[in-house]
Amino acid sequence: MRKFFPFLEWLPNYKKSDFPKDVVAGFTVGVILVPQGMAYAMIAGLPPVYGLYTALLPILIYSFLGTSRQVGMGPVAMDSLLVAAGLGALSITGVENYIAMALFLGLTVGVIQLVLGLLRMGFLVNFLSKPVINGFTSGAAIIIIFSQFGHLLGATIEKSNQFHQLVINSFTMLESTNPYDLAIGILGILLIVLFKKWDERIPGILLVVILGSLGVYFFDLQEHGVNVVGTVPSGLPNFVLPDIGLQNFMDIWPIALTLALVGYLETISIGKAIEEKNGTDHIDANQELVALGAANMAGSFFQSYISTASFSRSAINDETGARTNLAAIISVLLVVLTLLFLTPFFYYLPNAALASIIMVSVFGLIDISYPKSLWKYRKDEFVVLTVTFLATLFVGIKEGILIGVLFSLLLMVYRTSNPHVAVLGNIKNSSYYKNVNRFGDAVTLRDDLLIVRFDSQIYFGNADYFKKQLMKHVRNKGTGLKAVILNAEPINYIDSTGAVALRRVIDEIHDLGLQFYLTGAIGPTRDILYSSGLIDVLKTEYLFAEINDAVSYYENPDAVSDLQLKVAHQNQMGVTKVTEPKKN
Repeated sequence: MRKFFPFLEWLPNYKKSDFPKDVVAGFTVGVILVPQGMAYAMIAGLPPVYGLYTALLPILIYSFLGTSRQVGMGPVAMDSLLVAAGLGALSITGVENYIAMALFLGLTVGVIQLVLGLLRMGFLVNFLSKPVINGFTSGAAIIIIFSQFGHLLGATIEKSNQFHQLVINSFTMLESTNPYDLAIGILGILLIVLFKKWDERIPGILLVVILGSLGVYFFDLQEHGVNVVGTVPSGLPNFVLPDIGLQNFMDIWPIALTLALVGYLETISIGKAIEEKNGTDHIDANQELVALGAANMAGSFFQSYISTASFSRSAINDETGARTNLAAIISVLLVVLTLLFLTPFFYYLPNAALASIIMVSVFGLIDISYPKSLWKYRKDEFVVLTVTFLATLFVGIKEGILIGVLFSLLLMVYRTSNPHVAVLGNIKNSSYYKNVNRFGDAVTLRDDLLIVRFDSQIYFGNADYFKKQLMKHVRNKGTGLKAVILNAEPINYIDSTGAVALRRVIDEIHDLGLQFYLTGAIGPTRDILYSSGLIDVLKTEYLFAEINDAVSYYENPDAVSDLQLKVAHQNQMGVTKVTEPKKN
C-alpha cells in the first residue's frame, strides 16, 4: 500500500517538531502561489482565476500520491506557454470553447501520464536530454518574457510563439504605450529583484500585488487606462465534465504528449535536485507519473489546467524548511481561503504587476553557465542546445523541443555508428594494454601482434564501420603480422547484423593466414557468441578473459591455466568444454 500511496510512509511517522516548519513553508509558498497562479493562467490564455483552480485539487492529490516531499506543485510558466502555443494553433472561437479545450487538454495529459506510469514507462523522459531541455527552457523563457510586453506596455499586442514575430509586434505598438502601465511594470520588476537580493525571505511578489492594487485604487489609475484583472469569481470550482470528442483528441494529442513528458521531467529533475541537496532518497520515477497523471485528470474535472512542479516555488518550499507534503496542503488551504473570501481584493490588481511577476520568475530559467560549460568541453552537445534554443525561438515552442529531441537522437546515432577504435600496446614492465595514441613511448608495439579495442556495441548501424576499421589496421600492420586480438570489453551487445560482420572479419583474417583472438567479452556478449554460432568460427580456445591471457597463449598455448579458460568460456549453459590448445 505504501508503494501506491506514499503518504502512508510519512504521515504515520510525522514528527510534531516538523509541524511549525511545514506551516511556515506552506504559508510562504501559498502567498506566492496565489499571484503566480493568476499570472501563469494569463500566459496560458485563460482567465486568472483558473490559475487558482489549478492550485487546488492537483496539489492536494499529489500530496498523497507523490513521492517527493518538497516540490511545489501547481501552474508553471513553461507549461502555460505550451498550452497557449498548442491551443493557439487550433481554430478555436470564443473564450468558453478555449477554456473547454484547455480543461480537456489537462485531462488528456493526465491520462497519458497515468498510463505511462502504470506501464512503468518513466524511462521515456531520458530522451529529453539536458542540452535539449536547457535550450528549450531558455528559449521558452525569452518568449514568455516578450509575450508579457503587451501587459507591460498597456497595449494590445498580437500574440505569437515565435520570438522575432513578438519583437516585431511589440515595436509596432510602442506608440500605444500607456506610461502608467509601463511605470507599474518596471517598478514591480525593480521591487521584486531588489527584495530578492536584500532578503529572500521578504515576499516581494506579494508586496508588488498589494502595492499595485492599492496604487490603482487610491490614485484611480483605471481612469488613465491602466488594465486591471477585474472581477475574479469567488467560491470553489464546480465539477465540470471536459468536452470530450475524438476530433478534439486528434487535434491536441501531440501537445498533450509533449506536456506530459515535459511536466514529468520538470517534476523529476526538481525533486531529485532537492533530494541530492538534502541527502534523502524518496522519489520513485514511475509513481511520480502516476501521481501527476491522477492530479491532472482529477483537476480537469474541477476546472484546472496543467499542473506540475515549479522551480521557484520548490526552491522556496525547501529553503523555508518544508519537511513533508503537509506544507503543500497548507498552501492549498491558503488558496481556498483566497477563493472564498479574498477575490474582491484582486479586482484592482494591474495586469502590468502580474507581467512583472512573470518576467522576473521566468528570467531565472535562462541558464548561461551550462552552455558555456558545453562550449568548453562538449561542443557537439553545445550544437544540440543551440539548435534547440534557436528552433524554440524562431520556429515554435512545440517544434523547438521536437527538433531538439530529433537532433540529439541523430547525434547519438552518429556517435554509435562511428565509435572510437583504439590500437593497444603493452605498458612497459606491466600487464596493462593501453591506447598507443594516449601513452606514446610508454607502450611497446609488436610487429607480429595487432591488439584493437572497439568502444561500442556492434549493431546494424556500425557493423560495416567495425569491419572496415579493423581490416584497415590489419593492412597497415604489414606482412609481419601473425595474430589479431580484439578486446571486447566495451562490446555489450552484438545484433544479428553485427554477428554477420564479425563472422566475415574472422573469416577474412583466417584467409590471410592470421590467428584471431577475442578477449574480455562480458557474460551477455559471450552468450551471443554461442547463440549466434560465432563460437564455431572463433573456436573456444581463442576466447580469453584478459588481453594478457591471449598474448600468453599466442606465445605458449600451455601457459594459460584451466581457471583462466573457465572464466573466459562461462556462458548461460554453464562452462563450455574447451578443446585441446593448438600450437601456433
